[in-house]
Amino acid sequence: MKWAIEIEDLTVAYQQQPVLWDVDAVIPAGQMTAIVGPNGAGKSTLLKAVLGIVRPAAGRIRVLGRLFRARERRVAYVPQRAELDWDFPATVFDVALMGTYGRVGWLRRPGAAERTLARTALERVGMAELADRPIGQLSGGQQQRVLLARALAQEAELYLLDEPFQGVDAPTEATLLDVLRWLKQQGKTIVVVHHDLSTVAEYFDWVVLLNVQCIACGPVAEAFTPENLRRTYGGRMVVPAPTVNPT
Repeated sequence: MKWAIEIEDLTVAYQQQPVLWDVDAVIPAGQMTAIVGPNGAGKSTLLKAVLGIVRPAAGRIRVLGRLFRARERRVAYVPQRAELDWDFPATVFDVALMGTYGRVGWLRRPGAAERTLARTALERVGMAELADRPIGQLSGGQQQRVLLARALAQEAELYLLDEPFQGVDAPTEATLLDVLRWLKQQGKTIVVVHHDLSTVAEYFDWVVLLNVQCIACGPVAEAFTPENLRRTYGGRMVVPAPTVNPT
């Protein structure tokens, strides 16, 4: 199996307090992977370590076959909505177009090809009709769609998404899921920090169970077990045996 991400002995600490400790995990290329765990487990930090946003205290991360390099165009990141300033004076189209800046650089203006990519991305997420709307007027679900459109316009190979389904309505969740499945059909790799345990088996192929350390990592049918979930969540919950959607 080809790995999109390989993590070895990863430790990340904030003010000498470990947030991730000696994590070993692999994520397969061309699949949809969920990272699950309780609050404070280090899920978002793991994504940021992969991206080079936070510096590990120890360990090694390989992304798409090599040590990660900053500004890697092949990797697209969709952060949590709360991390962005939605009062910034920009339109929906402006945000989608930002996904093309890696192609042209920050000192050049995007051209016709980049504008077409942005429009196509907005159509894919159902936001083309709102292209001229200021982002400060968007609902939470619309904000999430725009962030995904920005990532699509990047034309990456690996997509890292931090809680994309959190706080969105059912139609938006369905749209986002359709887009992620479409990306998978194109041979892309999708990694999602995910909170809803009831949909893991339906949505994902691979799972990483994380609580500071990696509790389990593997195909959903093998790793997403009641015992591993109890170990991940500290025995505070009883989870029925999950079933994998045959489709």
